[in-house]
Amino acid sequence: MKVADLIKITSGKLLTPGVDLTREIKGGCGADLMSDVLASIQPEAVLLTGLCNPQVVRTAQMADVAAIVFVRAKNPPQETIDLAIQEQIPLISSPHGMFELCGRLHENGMPSLEMPVDNGPCDCD
Repeated sequence: MKVADLIKITSGKLLTPGVDLTREIKGGCGADLMSDVLASIQPEAVLLTGLCNPQVVRTAQMADVAAIVFVRAKNPPQETIDLAIQEQIPLISSPHGMFELCGRLHENGMPSLEMPVDNGPCDCD
């Protein structure tokens, strides 16, 4: 799937003019913890997130993320947009929530690029 297709499927608004809309996206991942992104996302994925700070773009750059979609119509600060333009990472704002967007992308043939992580028993109690 190309970035231009991603914009249509997510009903998104492109926030980074001049980026390559023909870049191929091989799959997706949804996360708000950047440590989860670094630990489990595979290269050339779209990252769905509700976080809008510049750290999202820095993490995406380190993890070779192909595009970032901000869920729930979030709009990042100009600092985040400027960094994404510099790094040539498309930023898209979608009015839909993360669950809805994951479903839409999966329905359109996008696989998950989130690797399973086995850390043993859960300490969530």
